[in-house]
Amino acid sequence: MPTYVAGVDSSTQSCKVSVHDLETGEIVRSGRAAHPSGTEVDPEAWWSALQSAIVDAGGLHDVAAISVAAQQHGLVALDVQGRVVRDALLWNDVRSAEAAAALVTEVGAEEYARRVGVVPVASFTGAKLRWLREHEPANAARVAAVALPHDWLSWRLRGFGPTGASDLGPDLEALATDRSDASGTAYWSASTGAYDLDLLARAFGRVPRLPKVLGPAERMGVTRTGTVVGAGLGDNAGGALGLDARPGDAVISIGTSGTVFAVSEHPIADATGAVAGFADGSGNHLPLVATLNAARVLDAVAGLLGVDHAELARLALESEPGAGGLVLQPYFEGERTPNRPDATATLFGMSLASTRRETLARAAVEGLLCGLADGLDAIRRCGVPASRILLIGGAARNPAVSRIAAQVFDVPIVVPGVDEAVARGAAVQAAWALTGERPSWHDGEARAFAVDHRPIIREQYAARS
Repeated sequence: MPTYVAGVDSSTQSCKVSVHDLETGEIVRSGRAAHPSGTEVDPEAWWSALQSAIVDAGGLHDVAAISVAAQQHGLVALDVQGRVVRDALLWNDVRSAEAAAALVTEVGAEEYARRVGVVPVASFTGAKLRWLREHEPANAARVAAVALPHDWLSWRLRGFGPTGASDLGPDLEALATDRSDASGTAYWSASTGAYDLDLLARAFGRVPRLPKVLGPAERMGVTRTGTVVGAGLGDNAGGALGLDARPGDAVISIGTSGTVFAVSEHPIADATGAVAGFADGSGNHLPLVATLNAARVLDAVAGLLGVDHAELARLALESEPGAGGLVLQPYFEGERTPNRPDATATLFGMSLASTRRETLARAAVEGLLCGLADGLDAIRRCGVPASRILLIGGAARNPAVSRIAAQVFDVPIVVPGVDEAVARGAAVQAAWALTGERPSWHDGEARAFAVDHRPIIREQYAARS
């Protein structure tokens, strides 16, 4: 009989469960359930969605191990009875922006980067704790323990939870997390492997109970039916593990927003805050840059031209590299990297010759990719090499995006054939916890694009920045 492992991707939008064959990595079955929208959510909605997704995936009766990957940074505050003190504040809740800025002013960006590898922004848990302390002191006073989304879901999977609502009760000492998610709190250091309790106390005024930080192959425990529960991990680390990314690999994800991260053997400390020095799910590090403008750049220009994405790709590929001098700086929603929150998109180089449907389509793709290339440059400036790029996200499968990426970047491009990389990464970790060895599952659907570097694309873009 084959052995099965399961991975969970509890994202902002939904919960996905995929069951994999341990030996081949092949997906045997899968399920999903929706999450409520908003920037604060009752964690019980995640627990309900996880249970529904497990049922939709055929249950765990034959699953030997499971791990949970989830959205990073969210604040799950628990009282002494294991009850959620208030709805969880998610990574995209920006009320904590002023709290983050205050922490940076008090401690200093260089000191934060040196001590925990990141400079606080609104999404990080430490900033949300400061906000809670200042704006909801009664709730803050009830907090006995602080967890992250994947920590809390894994805790519930193992049978723990609020008094009267779980088998094992509210054992807060049983809370555990992993390096990748802990590194996004702004009070745990990927370099030292320890919590910085002074920074936590500065943010929250005191030190509540924190989850134990586990290594990538450690077991968090078992479910009540004996299924091994792995350490879990943050979503980006889950994606890297699911793609089997190794040192020298950079991952560029083109979703609603853009993400650039690379697997590094060494910790990163960037005092500018552009590069977050996260840990990964393999025992290495995962320096990361986020951009605000990604796939929606293509949506906007396709809408303007009155075409679908397939036709946008066809038009773009009919134009030459550099789009005849037309350059789109795609800051439609401001930008995070570089930090220009009030910027707007700008179209440069318009002439009678360059202002055509084909060149505008190409300028949209080139502008999108140049913004992500700037993010990769920021990671490289931290001393992290990148000899291969794994291009993921829905837009990566657009033929114009993948082909033009080979002209924007100066290293080979691979578009993986992996679906649901985060859930797959959690399943990889579950297999690792079960067997003690990291599996390397083959991706037979990956497409490789040789380097076709055209310097004019980024030279034009840089001249307009």
